[in-house]
Amino acid sequence: MEWQQLAAALFPAGHTVTETDHFLSGSAQVDGHTIAVIGTTNHAPIGIEIALAQAQTILTIVREQPQRPILILVDTQGQRLRHRDEMLGINSYMAHLGKCIELARCRGHKVIALVYDQALSGGFITSGMMADACYALPESTIRVMGLPAMARITKVPLERLTELAKDNPVFAPGPDNYLRMGGIEAIWEGDLAQQLVEALANANGSDRRAALGLARGGRLLAQPVIEAVLRAA
Repeated sequence: MEWQQLAAALFPAGHTVTETDHFLSGSAQVDGHTIAVIGTTNHAPIGIEIALAQAQTILTIVREQPQRPILILVDTQGQRLRHRDEMLGINSYMAHLGKCIELARCRGHKVIALVYDQALSGGFITSGMMADACYALPESTIRVMGLPAMARITKVPLERLTELAKDNPVFAPGPDNYLRMGGIEAIWEGDLAQQLVEALANANGSDRRAALGLARGGRLLAQPVIEAVLRAA
């Protein structure tokens, strides 16, 4: 889905979202309230420039629009794989972006994310995964690492990983598998504007992903391990 089409469906009361070099920013009217919107489009690779632009925009929102809800629209192929970005420390820029999102949350901003196209690797981790809750459209693509790349790094044969992916959502891409693991709160279909209203009303800053993964049968050990550590503390 093109971002303009998505914005029209999400914000029937109007918006001021614009695109500059694959970076989306602006505001929108939702249920009689103004929210801030940031994001990416065109499968944007996250290099130092776009990471800084997102971080700067979030800090401006925190400074000038206290406690205004923030919606992050996610469409990224992950971090930009260039020697220049690596030498300049792209990991630090992306970490800075994640810290800015956490600062906004600590200052009382509700932060939710919507994957409307691609969400891959580090570009997803420091955007959608940093939100209070992340949602996805059914036709979106979500994965942290493709199976061929996973096979190269883990030295596990691709055929074995493909077989594991049939039953284990940890190895499989797609919004349905991330829903089972608790990585996304829900898959949005139908009235997107109403689902956005409900998501903003329900956002509370608590991290429910491990508990959801256990309840949905897609991530069985994370929550028990958390509880064991808390009991031992």
